[in-house]
Amino acid sequence: MKKLLITVTLCAFAMQATAQLQRVEPHYAGMNAEKLKNADSIILESIERNEIPGAVLAVVRNGKMAYIKAYGNRQVYPDTLPMTESTVFDMASVSKSMSTAICAMILLERGKIRLNDNVSLYIPGYKGWENDRGRQTDIKIIDIMTHTSGLPPYAEVDSVKAKYGAPNRNGLVEYIASCKRDFAPKTDFQYSCLNFITLQRIIEKVSGQDLDLFAKKNIFDVLDMKHTSYNPAGETLALCAPTEKQKNGSLLAGKVHDPLARIMNDGISGNAGVFSNADDIAILAAALLNNGKSVLNSKRILSPSTVKLMRTVPESVKKFGRTPGWDIYSPYASNNGDLFGLNTFGHTGYTGTSLIIDPDTNTAVILLTNRVHPEDKGSVVRLRALVANAVAGAIEE
Repeated sequence: MKKLLITVTLCAFAMQATAQLQRVEPHYAGMNAEKLKNADSIILESIERNEIPGAVLAVVRNGKMAYIKAYGNRQVYPDTLPMTESTVFDMASVSKSMSTAICAMILLERGKIRLNDNVSLYIPGYKGWENDRGRQTDIKIIDIMTHTSGLPPYAEVDSVKAKYGAPNRNGLVEYIASCKRDFAPKTDFQYSCLNFITLQRIIEKVSGQDLDLFAKKNIFDVLDMKHTSYNPAGETLALCAPTEKQKNGSLLAGKVHDPLARIMNDGISGNAGVFSNADDIAILAAALLNNGKSVLNSKRILSPSTVKLMRTVPESVKKFGRTPGWDIYSPYASNNGDLFGLNTFGHTGYTGTSLIIDPDTNTAVILLTNRVHPEDKGSVVRLRALVANAVAGAIEE
């Protein structure tokens, strides 16, 4: 009996250590395996054209991993290392959706924040928009989450560093709180990393925890996402695909590529900084398709109503196509392709990452590349749409 208990315990530990969605043949998920090979050809052609060094594609359907494959190399300088299905990627701006936005939604459903709250309620002195007559319009949480706040797209890192030193998270927030606003909230759309660095500060102030710790406790650990973190270490670090070659010839590997996140926020940033792999992202995508509940352990990260809110464009900014944290039909949503439904939501990352989720077909497409390796010359805009079309075209039931 004692040996049986030990065996059961060890098996449970092994399953926990390698948490992943059940892998099935495509036809068991209502997909055509031969048609999915179209995606293989598209990705391999992109590698041949030197648009990317390699990639990992994962397709989630009906709560299962219907397809996962690695292509090419994760590193081509100074040595060549093959891509693997377990390779960990710098998720870049996909961090906004898979971490920062979800953290904010968790606080919202706990009654800690409202989307209609003024940002200045949490960041004293946070400036709104002022028109020619001196009339002020406050920036609200919904404005920063839908990129309709009027904040500029980015900040000149060297200037901010020169003024505040680095890393200096407080200095960066101080800069954002008073920098020039480009238009009145909700009157236009402008994608801005400063929006989600602002959201990070709100999350940290309300929760009393740094963003990385709050996300780990309330998302990554709950879903058993073993290789997802900010500032990766240990085995996760060893699995990281490098990004851009630096001026001294070294590579960024396990250090976030985004300059504001790396230099000013020391790797923990609302706009970027999450590292993850296909298996972990698949777990998250499956949970979002399952109304916020894990298909592995039945634990929840969000309520069904919160998931619905996250994938719905607010009426006040309907024409711009952004939800609180995700993209549906803004100019940045070309990664959705042409065949997935109108309710498809997703996000892309500068490094070459992409996640799209279609609730109507219960499908998610995860395409991970490190297109900035080694010299930030690769391109994946067209690739993402082509792969999405190939996957959508393989759905048969």
